[in-house]
This record gives sequence, structure tokens and C-alpha cells, in this order.
Amino acid sequence: MVRVLFVAIIILFIYSCDSSNSNKPTKSKYVLVIHGGAGTILKENMTPEKEQQYINKLEEALLVGADVLKSGGSSLDAVTKTIIILENSPLFNAGKGAVFTAEGINEMDASIMDGNTGAAGAVAGVQSIKNPILAARAVMEKSDHVLLTGRGADEFAKNQGLDIVDNSYFFTEKRWKSYKKVAAKKEQGEKHGTVGAVALDLHGNLAAATSTGGMTYKMKGRVGDSPIIGAGTYADNNTCAVSATGHGEYFIKNVVAYDISALMKYTQVSVKEAANYVILDKLKKLGADGGIIAVDKDGKFTMTFNTAGMYRGVITSDGLIEISIFGI
Repeated sequence: MVRVLFVAIIILFIYSCDSSNSNKPTKSKYVLVIHGGAGTILKENMTPEKEQQYINKLEEALLVGADVLKSGGSSLDAVTKTIIILENSPLFNAGKGAVFTAEGINEMDASIMDGNTGAAGAVAGVQSIKNPILAARAVMEKSDHVLLTGRGADEFAKNQGLDIVDNSYFFTEKRWKSYKKVAAKKEQGEKHGTVGAVALDLHGNLAAATSTGGMTYKMKGRVGDSPIIGAGTYADNNTCAVSATGHGEYFIKNVVAYDISALMKYTQVSVKEAANYVILDKLKKLGADGGIIAVDKDGKFTMTFNTAGMYRGVITSDGLIEISIFGI
């Protein structure tokens, strides 16, 4: 009798634990934030038609990513698919719209990070991968490494079955004109145009991704912050996910993406406060320009930049969809 009573108590205890766990609140919101680069983006320098093209493409990218999130998909899938939309557009300095190096070719960088596991992958200086963000993700998931560069990265992507194209695929008249203009002066030109995405999914997991063509007329072999984990991209479920755009050398030296996360972790400031300090104070004092997008573990987000404008947008499960280009 005592034994039966003891077993009954144990069963009741297990049942109550299961019930209490099932009643725990679960994450039920998603957030996706994107950027298409920061810089001297002025309304007076853009036609209404061109402005609408940027708005339409940013909206398309947001909606594609949001479709993944609202159906319960992962933040990793959401940022990947979002970046692909932006890489396939000649409007942005990534993928199809990548700028030219000093040698007149296109070299691209990209990275991705999983805030849940801490896994990360990146490629730098690739010349034949149609969507560098897919190569970065393949490095993360299909290799023992974090960063692959140049021909090794191109060959790895080919072996993974990714779309490989001739370097001429990345040629656009707009970027070529910029290259010729800068080449005449023999100095580096456009530093911005990088694309990025950060997301919080319904499971509470964060992810960040960044892709770029780098600087116009950049030196052969130059790598900026975009493929550097902690500089241009960072994600940690305990704090936030960050994607950066700007003068890469400064973002590398100041480990900008990680710095924002670390400030949140060690000083308990909000994601907006951390971003404001790093971008509007710390970098500004150094003469470095650019911006970041970030979302924290609770779904709070920021789009912070110290330039005239930044192509940016956000979409949330609460029904918010907002797209902006110019400074406020």
C-alpha cells in the first residue's frame, strides 16, 4: 500500500512538472531588420524613380524574410533568403551590384552567424560565386572552418554545388562608371553599399548576415569588416544580432559588432544605447562613418548610423513594416 502510494505521488509530481513546463510562456514574436549600406545618401541626389526602386527592393527583401519567420522558420534561413534578394539586385554593393577593385574585377565578402549555437561562416575575396552569403553559410555548416578566402573559397563553393558564374556576371554599367571615375584619381572611392540582415525568430533565436563588394578601386586582396566575425557581423542569443556597414578598417579595429553585444552583456545597457555609443560617439570621434542594424533577444531593434543616410527597413510580427533611406 505504501509502495503504491509512493508511486502515485511520483507520477503526480512528474505530471505537475510537465504541466508547469507546458504553461511557460514561449517566444511568440519575430523581427527582421535589414540594411543596404550607409553613406552620403541625399534626397536631392536621387530621382523619385530611383528612390522607389530602392524602396521596392528593400520591401521585397523584408517580405521574403518575414515569410520564413511567420511560418516558424529559423532566423538563419530568414537572413539568408533576405540577403539573396539584395545580392541579386544591381542596386546594392553586394553580389550582382558589387563594385570593382583596382584591377577592374569584382571581389566579394560575406558572413553569417547563428546566435543560438555561436556557429559562424564567412568568405572573402570570392570572384565567381553568384550568392556569397550561401558560400558563407556552407562554410559554417559544411566545413570545420569559419573563414575561407579567394580561390579556395570559390572552389569550396563549387564543390558544394552552389551557383558559379563568370566574373562578368557582376558587371553593371553604374559600378563600371564609378570605377573609371575613381581610377582616374587613383584613390579608393565608395566605401558603402554593403547589405545586411538580422533576425529574431519565433523560437527566440537570433542570427546575423552581411554581404558586400567592398570599396571601389580597393587594393588587390583587401578585406573589410563584412566577413570578419565580431567586426561586421555578430549574433548571440544572450544579447543581440548585429550587421554593420561603413569604413571597414575602423569597424575591424574597433570590433564594432561584438563591441555592441559586449556592452549589453557587461553593462546591461539596451541595444539602442550600446549602438548609439559605438556608432554616434566612439566611431564618430575617430572620424569613421557608417552604421549598424541590430535586434536584441527581446525583439527590440535599432538602425543607427552617423552618415547622411542608410538604406534600411524593419518588419515585425506586430504588423510594423518601415522602410527609410535618408537621415531624419
